Amino acid sequence: MAPGPGRVEDEGEWCDMTVLHRRALNRALMARQLLDERSDLDAAAAIEHLVGMQAQEPLEPYAGLWSRLARFDPAELVALLEERRAVRTLLMRRTLHLVSARDCLRLRPLHQRMLVTRTSGTLRSRLPGVDLDELAAAAAPHLADEPRRTVDVARLVGDRWPGVAARDLADALGTVVPLVQVPPRGLWGHRAPAACLAVESWLGRAPGPPDEADLDALVLRYLRAYGPASSADVRSWSGLTGLPAVLTRLRPQLRTFRDEHGRELLDVPDGPLPDPDAAVPPRFLPAFDNAVLGFDDRSRVIDDAFRGLSVAGARFVLVDGRVAGTWTSGREGSGAVTVTVTPLRPLDRAERGEVAQEAERLATFLGDGATGRAAFSAG
Repeated sequence: MAPGPGRVEDEGEWCDMTVLHRRALNRALMARQLLDERSDLDAAAAIEHLVGMQAQEPLEPYAGLWSRLARFDPAELVALLEERRAVRTLLMRRTLHLVSARDCLRLRPLHQRMLVTRTSGTLRSRLPGVDLDELAAAAAPHLADEPRRTVDVARLVGDRWPGVAARDLADALGTVVPLVQVPPRGLWGHRAPAACLAVESWLGRAPGPPDEADLDALVLRYLRAYGPASSADVRSWSGLTGLPAVLTRLRPQLRTFRDEHGRELLDVPDGPLPDPDAAVPPRFLPAFDNAVLGFDDRSRVIDDAFRGLSVAGARFVLVDGRVAGTWTSGREGSGAVTVTVTPLRPLDRAERGEVAQEAERLATFLGDGATGRAAFSAG
């Protein structure tokens, strides 16, 4: 690949002097997130490549996979969930993620301490006198035999802590006991309560102790799907601490760059760095997509003025690889779906036409094949 603007190449090897400007980082992100062109990967491989998809809104990953994959059918993800090859569990940043069963077992141990620490810090004032280990021991038997809502389990054990609200005990349960939210929640076309079961009961195997090799692999996988990235980006995406030691271990096998502000960026040696001037089509992201949330410095994909929208659950429209609008969807009486775009900046005529075409395709997908419609809102 030819060096782009602001890059230095030394005898075919990328050197520490190389500067990657924001547009170069954007194009790397689009390629690694499967957003520059739809991939031929199947849903299972894509979910593992992305190191999971944020999924506290249970049906949002369907739109995320549709935007990334050439032949995605919702039935594919339904089968993964029903056959227990994919699950929804708390992981990065103490948020629900859709991950493969294999990743659930190897990533949950890496995040368990962080999950409990964040729970303790967030809920400390609302859990007076509650020992989290005692809560886990009391609740675990009720989550091993059949799926239950965590609030129902909290009511079963809550007499040990009179005065503590069941909803606060329930909030803690998903971290102190490794759980998955089981189908029919998360299945295409279904609305269902968040019934949970212990990971061991659902997958037939308990997560083991944290493994240093799995932690190293997690960082490398992040860089393959999100890099080049700073150490702060890795920490912000994962929610993990103690990463400097990991990065020190990995540094001999990584290449390094600088961004335009002089910050060091780390990368895997074979991570794609497309031409910064390469065209990318409009893409529609679901709520809380990690393509936006997966960084400390999100300027490669979203302007600071709109950063707050990324944690408020906005669904974003990417134009030329950057957040340029939000979108919503609604079903008409006929069953057809309308996707309404609210631009965050003026779109020229060509951009508006391309966005409308993609919105119509998305609306047709959301409407299970019924011809969809695109609309624009002034906001």
